[in-house]
Amino acid sequence: MSGTSLDGLDIAYCTFSKNAKGFWSFTLEAGETIRYSNSWQKLLGNAHRVSAEELLILHSAYGRYLGEEVKKFKQLNAIKKVDFVSSHGHTAFHQPAKGFTFQLGDGYALHQSSALPVVWDFRSLDVALGGEGAPLVPIGDRLLFSAYDVCLNLGGIANLSAEVKGQRKAFDICFANMGLNYLAQKNKKPFDKEGAMASDGLINEKLLGALSKAYDKLDKTKPSLGREYFEQHFQPLLDNEKISVQDRLRTFTESIAQQVARAIGQEKEKSVLITGGGAFNSFLLYRLVELCGDNNKLVIPDEAIINFKEAIVFGLLGTLRVCGEINTLKSVTKAYRDSSGGVMTGF
Repeated sequence: MSGTSLDGLDIAYCTFSKNAKGFWSFTLEAGETIRYSNSWQKLLGNAHRVSAEELLILHSAYGRYLGEEVKKFKQLNAIKKVDFVSSHGHTAFHQPAKGFTFQLGDGYALHQSSALPVVWDFRSLDVALGGEGAPLVPIGDRLLFSAYDVCLNLGGIANLSAEVKGQRKAFDICFANMGLNYLAQKNKKPFDKEGAMASDGLINEKLLGALSKAYDKLDKTKPSLGREYFEQHFQPLLDNEKISVQDRLRTFTESIAQQVARAIGQEKEKSVLITGGGAFNSFLLYRLVELCGDNNKLVIPDEAIINFKEAIVFGLLGTLRVCGEINTLKSVTKAYRDSSGGVMTGF
């Protein structure tokens, strides 16, 4: 799994089981986050700006890189049996309204370099069926984390899922680490560790209002956000050098907390599982506790689940695909039907 925050490649080695009653469970056997080199960060971060030929070259090269890292991970952890690799890749383009989504990391190259079967390209089928191709994690929330009323992911983009009247509902809430990391890098930091820089800043009410208006412009019928919208509507606001970086970080953190608190709501008592890199941002968590009210119990799981939940879930999506079971829910993506997405290579 490689997320929009560009912090690195998550690899999780998991075992999945299904009991006689049809309930799925998992064991996380090993996990590692491989930090991207400066060159990979630059290549992935600029992928949407290159020519078609350069994009395809990068697609193949990144697929080989993924396969090589899988081989290293397998050797390092003395893993003897791997049924297949389930690869999300790294999103370069996500424009479902125009009928396409594109994740870097060619599965054929990954298969060749890892010498393992691969399930990949999980989103394209749903987009072809009229869906957003996102979010895909909610089926994992339903099957693996049903003990919680709400599953909140604080990644590059914050999103949540919950069971509503027997259907899984999910949507992207707001930009989170994508904006925080973008601002931290202006101070030569890869990210704002524990929200320390934000906590030293002051809220700029004008900027906070502008961020809120940018969210108001969103098409509320569409459940997914993309990098394109961030660059067009949010980056110009965050580039305002008349406001200090600390104040911009403080204001953007407040915006995240407000958007998330509004999405969770306070109408009834709920348990909320929080994962993703934002779960390590203690200042953001402090603001969430303050704004979410007494009715919501915010749960921070152990570090392994925080770090690898999305990778675990994509492992499940691959497992469901191989088993011929539904892994994409129309109730979440707004597609014409449920589907089992993913290209199977090398089986």
